[in-house]
Amino acid sequence: MKAIRLFLKDHLSFLVFQGFLVLFLLLLFWLDGFRSYDIFIYAMVMSILFTFGFLGGKFIMRRSFYAAIVQKPSRMEDALIQYAQGPEHQRIANYTRNLYKIYQDEAQSLYSSQSRQIEFMNHWVHQMKTPISVINLLVQEEEIDRQSVSEELDRLQAGLDTVLVNASLETFERDMTIEKINLQQLVQETITAHKRLLITNRIFPVLEIDETLIVATDRKWLKIVIGQFITNAVKYTFEKGKRIYLTGKLAEEGVRLSVRDEGIGIPTSDLGRITNAFFTGENGRLTGESTGMGLYIASEVCEKLGHPLTIESEMGVGTEVTLLFKNGEGGANVGATREVDRSDEDL
Repeated sequence: MKAIRLFLKDHLSFLVFQGFLVLFLLLLFWLDGFRSYDIFIYAMVMSILFTFGFLGGKFIMRRSFYAAIVQKPSRMEDALIQYAQGPEHQRIANYTRNLYKIYQDEAQSLYSSQSRQIEFMNHWVHQMKTPISVINLLVQEEEIDRQSVSEELDRLQAGLDTVLVNASLETFERDMTIEKINLQQLVQETITAHKRLLITNRIFPVLEIDETLIVATDRKWLKIVIGQFITNAVKYTFEKGKRIYLTGKLAEEGVRLSVRDEGIGIPTSDLGRITNAFFTGENGRLTGESTGMGLYIASEVCEKLGHPLTIESEMGVGTEVTLLFKNGEGGANVGATREVDRSDEDL
């Protein structure tokens, strides 16, 4: 009954039009003097029959549509119209299905994001227990080893920074400011920010970026990305005295920034998955400190900034990570090389 009422409301304007049409015919017969009452009655009856016959046939063809929309759905799938008749209702049914697909994609994205945040926080809390326990042991000693305490505090700080960066990814667009930046200066600032890590592990950066290279990007987020590359390079370079090469070159596509280390390299079986969230791989199990989020965050940031990221590696030789700035600019002396000295001051 609800479907019939809805159908009649939907066609109320049509019924009103038919009523005016009947009155118009009545006016014509009245002006003609009603010379033939039989024809008048026949015309009125046929007009009413055709009208209700048309509406009845239309309702029968579309009753599944009206029956579906008058029922209160108990789940999302119940709102999808399975058997729509007529072009308009078929278009509505397709629109509803597309809308439902968008809803599913957004719901799945929110669920994945929430699950990733929960899993990351659980993993991070478990990892932070180690430096806290070490600091507790160190402060109980008569003579506190300040160097060891500083290293553990650096681990805590790095963990906190990762949590904050991961949380900021959800509101990336609101925290992004694109500007023209001197690439050499930004990379040097990033190296300086990580100088204690480099000095402690006796890893020496080599800067090969021309001072005239300019790129359009977000300063804060790019420093986070480069810092992650440097951290990974140090973490997986077990021998002392190795180097990290940070190279900027002007290419046809734009400016290429490469960070190459002399570490242990990444196994070929892991290379295609290292940017997945929480993937640690064989190398991550060697150190026991990997969260599997560093390269994931870096790849997400690069994708949002529009900087294609490529990673190449060879076991026992090292790993090279390359960023492409498609809108980069450069000067004439691209490739000026400068090795950062091994002293604290130059780092």
